[in-house]
Amino acid sequence: MKLSREQLQQRLAGNQGPLWLNNADLSGLNLSGMDMAQARLLRANLSQADLSHANLSSADLTYASLSGANLSGANLSGANLSGADMRTANLSEANLAGADLSRANLAEANLSQADLSQTNLSESNLEHANLQGANLRESNLSEAGLGRANLSGANLSQARLREANLQGANLDQADLTGADLEFTTMPDGTVEN
Repeated sequence: MKLSREQLQQRLAGNQGPLWLNNADLSGLNLSGMDMAQARLLRANLSQADLSHANLSSADLTYASLSGANLSGANLSGANLSGADMRTANLSEANLAGADLSRANLAEANLSQADLSQTNLSESNLEHANLQGANLRESNLSEAGLGRANLSGANLSQARLREANLQGANLDQADLTGADLEFTTMPDGTVEN
């Protein structure tokens, strides 16, 4: 089901509860600044969509396609993005605090300056992702793939990186205070015990 921005706005205006758009095709649309808090967008196609500064807090985007989407400055706090395809997405300065990004594909995504505190990123693919200056405090990165990721200046304090792959990653000035690095493959290829 392909929707236009106008049709989506009409649905939002007439809706008493959260928006239900499972499997909807919203690819390429300009949805910047829209309030879609608590929307159910399971398996929705939002690839190449402009969602900059949109409110998607507590939204369910399980297995959604957000590849190449612009989510800069968006509010995704508490959202469920488990298994989502977010390759090359722009999430710079986005609020993802407390979100579930487990098993998500974030390869080559821009997460610079994003708030990922207390976020579940377990088993996610963050290969070549830009996490420069991101807040990952108390996040779960267990078994995550962070090969060649840019984590310079990132806050990883109290983060769980157990069995994560950081081979070739840039950790310059990253804060790893209290981080769980057990069995983590470090940038130089050594494994922490």
